[in-house]
Amino acid sequence: MNTQILTDKIKNDDILNNIASFFDNEIYLVGGCVRDFLLGKTSTDRDLIVIDEDARTFSRKVADFFGGKFIPLDEENKIYRVVLPDKINFLDITNPIESSLNCDIKRRDLTINSIAVNIRTLEIPEVCEVGVEDLQNKILRENTEENFTDDPLRLLRVFRFHATLGFDVADSLLENVSKHRQLISIPAKERVEYELMKLFSGKYCTESLILMDKTKLLEEIFPIVKELKQIPPNQHHHLDLFNHCIETVKQVQILYEKSSAEVQDHLNRVDFGGFSRLAHLKLACFLHDIGKPSTWTIEEDTKRHRFIKHDSVGEKLSVPLLKKLCFSNKQIDYISYIIKKHMYPTAVVSAPEVNEKIMMRYLRKSEENAIDNILIAQADRLSAQGPEITQEIVTENINALNNLMNFCLEAKKNIKPLPKLLDGNEIMEILDIKPSPFLGKLLNELKEAQLSGDITTKEEAINFIKKYSSINSTRLTNQEKS
Repeated sequence: MNTQILTDKIKNDDILNNIASFFDNEIYLVGGCVRDFLLGKTSTDRDLIVIDEDARTFSRKVADFFGGKFIPLDEENKIYRVVLPDKINFLDITNPIESSLNCDIKRRDLTINSIAVNIRTLEIPEVCEVGVEDLQNKILRENTEENFTDDPLRLLRVFRFHATLGFDVADSLLENVSKHRQLISIPAKERVEYELMKLFSGKYCTESLILMDKTKLLEEIFPIVKELKQIPPNQHHHLDLFNHCIETVKQVQILYEKSSAEVQDHLNRVDFGGFSRLAHLKLACFLHDIGKPSTWTIEEDTKRHRFIKHDSVGEKLSVPLLKKLCFSNKQIDYISYIIKKHMYPTAVVSAPEVNEKIMMRYLRKSEENAIDNILIAQADRLSAQGPEITQEIVTENINALNNLMNFCLEAKKNIKPLPKLLDGNEIMEILDIKPSPFLGKLLNELKEAQLSGDITTKEEAINFIKKYSSINSTRLTNQEKS
């Protein structure tokens, strides 16, 4: 590999140049930043190994020099972070393991992450030549098997790097992952969640999930996979359920890449969890049918496979699954919502008459997730093409969903929040009722009428609740009505 690009990157890096110029220490840039530089990418995360001074002392000096913030990350292993004043760039500084650069390099997870360069002389140590070669050949290879038992999170990191880089994976590496897969239960779940989201952020995450499945690591993290594999293809699905879920992830990635800049900008937003909506949407695609195994029935006369309310069941199953992996509440709310509503857009466009009123109702009910829901519905359709699903059905459904997408994109520009025409206290006063389940139901019905555009003024809202109360008065108990 031509390492000139690495030399140029370091020479043009003001932060590294300042450190090399004002500190006399023997300092190496190592790990992911070197890998990214060699691939022609930029990086704000620079890992440094200082050879000839205590890492804590050196880190404090660097923090003072830049006017940055000093943060101890791991006192036991002497790892310290310096956050620069721009709060974008940061340095992770440590001493080499066993006071040996060669030992430190060999103890890292993958060879492509085991490349170091002296920031003053720009020399790459001989021990790093394998990593440079593997990076050139685009292959992921382990340094030693022992490194995976030292930190089992590295088992998952293999597929995170595969998902983001798309490199081949050495057979020996897959064998080691398979051999030690059960150790993935050891790392803190927060670390596992982070690597999973990195994986689902990757362009090649579909291929990564397939490789993970081959090593059985996927089942260790998501035991539900074993149940998904029990559902065979049927008249509406050309794939078994597990591969249908994988294909849905693939189709969302394809749809994203073909989407307009407006849709891509929406999916690139980081609204929760520190990762993009797209990454969370792909995870939701992977899990969108987890409610099917427990709702699976086969009709005796037609032999049709049915999965009644699998969307609602899947929503409920996803919550404890994601909580166990330490996903945040906002992440869980989004993923479980997408699972529950993944068929909603198709139901909307399958109505006998699809007009602006119906589409506006969809947009208002889905709010910020309207675009996401349409994409998973399209991906689901493209991933389910059994014998009874003709190309005409697929094309018609995709086109209808595209029309809904275009409407939402245009309507979002001018849409305003629904006004609160009546609150609970006003309704109780108008109808002379007390707090009750009926009041809650009435508020929901009022909101539904607003979403549909049937009610737009306070006068219409008052007439609606009076009429609704009158019609349902015979069903009210004395407690609800008094």
